[in-house]
Amino acid sequence: MSESTNSTKPVEVLKQETSATRRTPPWGQVIVLEKGERYKINRIEVKPGQHISTQMHYHRSEHWIVVSGTAKLIIDGKETLLHQKQSTYVPMNTPHRVENPGVIPLVMIEVQNGEYLGDDDIIRFPEDS
Repeated sequence: MSESTNSTKPVEVLKQETSATRRTPPWGQVIVLEKGERYKINRIEVKPGQHISTQMHYHRSEHWIVVSGTAKLIIDGKETLLHQKQSTYVPMNTPHRVENPGVIPLVMIEVQNGEYLGDDDIIRFPEDS
């Protein structure tokens, strides 16, 4: 019988892994759930009344699934509302933004696919508001 991987790691290593997989920008939180060669799966939480920056990516597409709350999406200039259990696809080279117009946290699962998934592939646009 094999031991759990985490039970044999020093506490310092576990803390480093946790901080590397969790980001807390002012608008909410991003947790990396799984990462592979050409994909990454994130849990994204957006606080009520907050939004991510308007951005696009040259090397990856994204698929968003709403777990709870309401998402106001602006994808290539088109505005859409998504609710729990609904999803959408964001192609490469497409400006997009997610807002939380609700009163509870918006929780989404994001699946990124592409040849390159680095943060330096995020092109941010000037903020409107």
